Amino acid sequence: MQHDEAAERVRQVIRDAGVSQREFARRMVIDPSKLSRSLGGTRRFTTAELARVADIAGVDAGWLLGTRPEQGTAPSRQTGSPVPAARPRRIRNAADRSAADSGRPLQIVRQTVRLIAEHGFHSVRVSDIADACGTSTAAIHYHFPGRDELLEAAARWCMDEDTARRAAGTADTQHAGDELRLLIELQTPYTPQQRRQWSVWLDLWAEAARSTAVGELHVEYYRQWRATVAEVIGRGVAQGVFRPVDPESAAIGLTALIDGLATQVLATKPGEPGTSAEDMHGALLRYVDATLTAD
Repeated sequence: MQHDEAAERVRQVIRDAGVSQREFARRMVIDPSKLSRSLGGTRRFTTAELARVADIAGVDAGWLLGTRPEQGTAPSRQTGSPVPAARPRRIRNAADRSAADSGRPLQIVRQTVRLIAEHGFHSVRVSDIADACGTSTAAIHYHFPGRDELLEAAARWCMDEDTARRAAGTADTQHAGDELRLLIELQTPYTPQQRRQWSVWLDLWAEAARSTAVGELHVEYYRQWRATVAEVIGRGVAQGVFRPVDPESAAIGLTALIDGLATQVLATKPGEPGTSAEDMHGALLRYVDATLTAD
């Protein structure tokens, strides 16, 4: 099947789903820019990506891959008369799937994140992920051909979850000082879920030193995170609640302190004196008061 035909069929699926390209990319666990380039014709969809599209949308993978077209009606380019045209065929039961035991990609990614947090990426086997999902290793490879792609998907899922949580937590806050304190609270590993995400970040930091792909994700995430903090600090300077500091420099210092303190929290057992989430939160608020808060 020609690449432009695959792109058009994916566009059709996204339209039928009634969501934005960015939201559909999140469901695919793919970088939105990759989806945009594929739809625009400057990048080819991989077979695994088309399989994920089929699984998410509940359409026949063969139709997307061009191996099993479904027919509807559309005008002929040459005659103008109705001729068969490809339309997505909805999957009605598991037997209709190209990979009957395909496992949902988001379920696979969530279980991958959990296992990475508990055991570390290099200790997690594809068979472990398959067991956690109640499926087969073939089903995992149906969506994610290799461990590297799984790691990238897990990292991007954590990034999106973290960004969405911050956006939701600060949506109704206009006061920059309050917003910065909310951001600090949201980054403090109080809950088991937050500790799991931080554990994954620690694993990603180590992997980023060895993997170009993960390193690029790491750089992308921290650019976005520091830009968010710098924007809030800059707004606080304009509001007069923060001192006239350089927002970018202040953001680098604050985010580095958050990382360092979170590492100490995760490296010790919960409740150990001096290294609890509460201790981290208090230290960060004192730092903000000492270096940023206007007199």
